[in-house]
Amino acid sequence: MAKKSVWSDNRFWQRYAAWVTGFASMLLIWLTFDTISQITIGTNADLQNGVTKRVPGPTVINYKITYEMDKKRGHEIPVIGEKEMFFGRDDYSEEEAAELLHLGKLGSQTKNCMNCHTLLGNGAYYAPDLTKAWLDPAWGPEGSMQAMTGKSSKEEAMAEFLQNPSQYPTHARMMPDLGITAEEAKGLVAFLKHMSSIDTNGFPRNFGKIQGAIHGK
Repeated sequence: MAKKSVWSDNRFWQRYAAWVTGFASMLLIWLTFDTISQITIGTNADLQNGVTKRVPGPTVINYKITYEMDKKRGHEIPVIGEKEMFFGRDDYSEEEAAELLHLGKLGSQTKNCMNCHTLLGNGAYYAPDLTKAWLDPAWGPEGSMQAMTGKSSKEEAMAEFLQNPSQYPTHARMMPDLGITAEEAKGLVAFLKHMSSIDTNGFPRNFGKIQGAIHGK
């Protein structure tokens, strides 16, 4: 009787499929738990103790955020520094900051920002990507947008623009007036600042090429 090849043995393939399925299931479970730990938002205590989280706590709005090259990882990462004023304060409590971010997130949804913009990889490419908008040097003290609005701080310049976009033509594709209130604008700017602090593994890839974005003010 001729010896049967293992490659034509149904039992071999059944056992192989069972092992592969089992290994893949275990890997998926491990990746799920690892991902949850990576995307879980941090706390105020983390920030005070210098603990780095991929998604910092809401009170990160009390801190200066810069964008710097990490040679080991080969791309830029957000770096949280010392305290800085945000709409005249640097002492927002965890509850206050979370409420402000919630207002901003709801605002981005109700105003359908992703119809034109991209946020964390989601949305459209009709208008600029907003994932790292807070870090864009155009809004900084020497940037064109802050000068155009006549405001003395980044957050005030961004809020002013959001409330009156038609007064500040910046691109051929002008942003429409969405009727954003002062409080909504404050929430949206807080949301943008928090989003810029999230470690997105260098996404968007072309943002670091903007002159002044790295080690920006």
